[in-house]
Amino acid sequence: MPEGMKMTTDYAAVSDVSALYRELTEEEVERAMKLIPVICARLRTEAAQTGMDLDERIREDEDLALTAKSVVVDIVARCLSVPTSGEAAAMSQISESALGYSISGTLANPGGGIFIKRTELSALGIRRQRWGVIDPYGLSD
Repeated sequence: MPEGMKMTTDYAAVSDVSALYRELTEEEVERAMKLIPVICARLRTEAAQTGMDLDERIREDEDLALTAKSVVVDIVARCLSVPTSGEAAAMSQISESALGYSISGTLANPGGGIFIKRTELSALGIRRQRWGVIDPYGLSD
């Protein structure tokens, strides 16, 4: 490993995805093996942008480590639920009507890529609410 680089670990394993989500096919196992390190890197990057060392916080807090595992499994499951071929797509909501021949739906993961929800970032303590005050009269020092 080049000097100055930190050793990082994944927050979940493929066996965690199988245990917490469902049993995976061989193809899904291969995808999950590739997705997990990328998802963990994305979470580290999101945390670093807020000034947080996520790896250090996870080492110090066992509950946060389990939460990180859950978040990674959820993201992998969402990615695996999107078909990689064909016209089928995973819908999170679908609406149909009869005589007007209408159907509409909302894709669960429209681009098919890695999508991290705000609630998942919040669960890891990455999103923090910022607030401030603007003094329009210039009275504060």
